[in-house]
Amino acid sequence: MIPRIALTIGDPAGIGPEIIARLLNDPATTGKAEIYLIASREALELGAKAAGLPAPGSSAHLHIVDWPGCEARFAPARAGADNGRFILDSLRLGTQMVTSGQADALCFAPLNKGAMRLGGMHEEDEMRWFAKLLDYHGPCGEFNVLGPMWTARVTSHVALKEVSSLLKPEGVAGAIRMLTEALRAAGVATPRIGVCGLNPHNGDNGNYGTEEADIIEPGIALAAAQGFPALGPFPADTIFLRARRGDMDGVVTMYHDQGQIATKLMGFDIGVTVEGGLPIPVTTPAHGTAYDIVGQGTAQATAMTSAFDLACRMGATHRAQTAVVKPA
Repeated sequence: MIPRIALTIGDPAGIGPEIIARLLNDPATTGKAEIYLIASREALELGAKAAGLPAPGSSAHLHIVDWPGCEARFAPARAGADNGRFILDSLRLGTQMVTSGQADALCFAPLNKGAMRLGGMHEEDEMRWFAKLLDYHGPCGEFNVLGPMWTARVTSHVALKEVSSLLKPEGVAGAIRMLTEALRAAGVATPRIGVCGLNPHNGDNGNYGTEEADIIEPGIALAAAQGFPALGPFPADTIFLRARRGDMDGVVTMYHDQGQIATKLMGFDIGVTVEGGLPIPVTTPAHGTAYDIVGQGTAQATAMTSAFDLACRMGATHRAQTAVVKPA
């Protein structure tokens, strides 16, 4: 059976409604999944108008979810408490649909963290918000995906000056494990994982720092002992050359921009973020809400399409893993 996807427009004040309209007007999309669309009707109509397309409506595989937020109205291109509350409410509803078994994965258009904080989010980012909502206390972190290449990071939304103090062998091993399991869920039977060093030239044998020998190498060894082998550490300025030529399926980086700069240079228009480690599959485009082009009809849906396709693959795996065999 085709997967069931809870799909939200993300920030209704951003380009989410437009790229969702583009996604859902592609005949290839609606044949891939049973879609439950969580949206503000007015925002969706405005997004479709900007794209020069008809507003998506219910069909055989597309169901418009009727919920209290569907009639809400928002000022375009503005981060406010009202659209922040809408984002949180729609994500909460989509998450509940997956945990209850009504959907197999959650896919959302870009969010605005500032609006979400104004709307009531107290966590550092949506990753931690999802973990709290799901009452999940295990390791989790964002993955960035460019086609067959995935990246994970040991630290995320923290000041750069704090990174070294936050690195632990257990954290490195945890990131390797999460990335390996996510790649398996996406259909890669035996993932090849490479790990970044932290310092220039991998520390140059201790001349520029010792985190490679003191933390990262023990973390790689710990992951291998747990059944999750990885190679490295490799210098951060060359590891993505190896990945781009196909030597690796996944790269573990030490901090946010170490991987983000590389992946966005290689494929900003197709990049996907996966909320990794959570008990349910959650995907979104890697780009932002692009307030500066809202309503202009120029927003592209390539990354949204990639996020949706990945949600379908991960959702199918999740459905198979959680299927309950009924007694005869």
